[in-house]
Amino acid sequence: MLISSLSLLTILSCQKSPHPAKDISLNPLFTDNMVLQQKQDIPIWGKAEPGGEVIVALMEQRKKGLVDEDGRWRVDLSPVEAGGPYELVISGEKIDRIKNVMVGEVWVCSGQSNMEMPIDGVGKVNNYKEEIANSSYPNIRLLNVEKIMATTPQEKLVSDGWEVCSPETTPNFSAVAYFFGRYLYKKLNVPIGLIETAYGGTLVEAWTSGATLKKMPEFAEIVREIESDKTTDKEKEIETKRKLAEWPDKIEEILVNSGTLNHGFQNSDYNTNDWKTMRLPTLWEALDIYIDGVVWFSKDVNVPKSWDGEDLVLTLGKINDYDITWFNGKRVGRGTDVIDLRVYKIPSSLVKIGQNRIVVQVLDIGGSGGLYGPTRKMKLSSKKESISLVGNWKYKIDPIKIDVHKLPEKQDQNAGVNRPTVLFNGMINPLLPYGIRGAIWYQGESNVERAYQYRKLFSAMIQDWRNVWDEGNFPFYFVQLANYMKVKPQPADDAWAELREAQTMALELPNTGMAVTIDIGEAKDIHPKNKQEVGRRLALNALAKTYGKDIPYSGPMYKTMKIDGDKIRLKFTNADGGLKIKDGKQLKGFAIAGSDKKFVWANANIKGDEVIVWSSKIKNPVAVRYAWAANPVCNLYNGADLPASPFRTDDWKGVTYGKK
Repeated sequence: MLISSLSLLTILSCQKSPHPAKDISLNPLFTDNMVLQQKQDIPIWGKAEPGGEVIVALMEQRKKGLVDEDGRWRVDLSPVEAGGPYELVISGEKIDRIKNVMVGEVWVCSGQSNMEMPIDGVGKVNNYKEEIANSSYPNIRLLNVEKIMATTPQEKLVSDGWEVCSPETTPNFSAVAYFFGRYLYKKLNVPIGLIETAYGGTLVEAWTSGATLKKMPEFAEIVREIESDKTTDKEKEIETKRKLAEWPDKIEEILVNSGTLNHGFQNSDYNTNDWKTMRLPTLWEALDIYIDGVVWFSKDVNVPKSWDGEDLVLTLGKINDYDITWFNGKRVGRGTDVIDLRVYKIPSSLVKIGQNRIVVQVLDIGGSGGLYGPTRKMKLSSKKESISLVGNWKYKIDPIKIDVHKLPEKQDQNAGVNRPTVLFNGMINPLLPYGIRGAIWYQGESNVERAYQYRKLFSAMIQDWRNVWDEGNFPFYFVQLANYMKVKPQPADDAWAELREAQTMALELPNTGMAVTIDIGEAKDIHPKNKQEVGRRLALNALAKTYGKDIPYSGPMYKTMKIDGDKIRLKFTNADGGLKIKDGKQLKGFAIAGSDKKFVWANANIKGDEVIVWSSKIKNPVAVRYAWAANPVCNLYNGADLPASPFRTDDWKGVTYGKK
């Protein structure tokens, strides 16, 4: 068939090379010091003017891609073995040279405050000074994602880019992520890339995409509302500040009108002899006090003569949630945010030489309550010295009940941080489709009151991330919540235990693993300081399950039960090196019940690969629970010195059943 000259000209023109792409912009994932995932395709992408050509070069590879009509381009490099440093070159009209690039293992590190907690942050991890000083690992690279909320999925990450791991960069990086990465590096001897994308105090649904949540009836409507929200960021900021300014006045008005100030507790001469004593700082739930409402605190402090005529500064640390504070009967300040340090100026005219009284009215609007430190921030100070306020305070629960459910909603600078999807949109979606090996996760505290719902939500989030990353069932390893709050004297239903159970259920998903931390928490601190062991236990999962190392990675996991007369026999998986008792001669933490569902503490013995459980009080047992409490006393381990996971053999409805 003959081809016309016009058709030939058209074909030739179409075969011309496209022009070099103009105005190439890269995601902040692509910066000097970055780590690319080894042994799998390496996606490189960005934006540019439509129609141009982008050339990406790494080592001997040189691949091309075209910018589509929406201004997007992507080039997938072929898999590369671990190594470096290399230079990644992205060419268009101009050339971007990304230097000191390593190829190795990349992990996303996400969750709430226990993942976010830096080595040198508030609370500080164990031996933080030594850990920071010894943190020079040039082949470990760190990337911190800034905290961003968004009502729609964002494409561009907000970050300062990758940094080389060193004493200058580790202090403000996730401690769990760093210790996890350091352990892997020492065992694998390949470059490690750690992407921290975490936000304290957040719910799992905030980290889940709209597409997934809209399949759940309890979230579908609110997700659609969020997606249709056309309010600009500036308008939201103005409205948030307005509500933030109004909230304290509204709360104080309610307190005044309720009569809580009519008792006279705030007066310097009020007789507090019949008040109870509490050692501060602490959250009062740690002392088995469960109050949503008002609690008063009072402390007398002796001011030395050397402070005569000086203005003082009263520092109370952090208070959960709202406080009004008096000094010698005069109101000196109030605070409204659990993350703010309370710092109040005391004019010299209020100060007496000798005894002075500090009174704090605390309103807890849900969850935890109290003056919770840190200890170094609880003091009364002059210009040159200070008096510690740590220790015993008098306290009294206000007899007037405040219905916290009817209080006006607080809107703070984090307003909306726990709306469904907003953290996925702002802090996960911009990572896509960066090549990763897997993810580690530490979250759940904020979802404790809805632990049954977490069973579905957590698994849905894991599957959601795997779907959007399009890398298959990549490894997903998570931390089971640590022990926390006061030890309860008797067996009881418990929301924290139910949340741990929900986390354990996620192990039914393929390629998942769990680091049990039931033995390294702290009764009075929701942010335990032994993050080294948390990172190590996560890394054991990765080494065994992802990297094929023949090592124990989990403590004993409940497998089956068998009723044997008045006893129950339990079998376990992951009993590497045999079941054993840690730090004692008697197994602790087991409770047993009959058909009346009333649990009592049980005797327990190890016999071969089984644990035998019984109690003289239960003749016909039907169920056993182990470590079923917020802060259980328990000591079942395996030969690898890893703790058994809390469990129960029953499926009776718990305290969070039906909560949404």
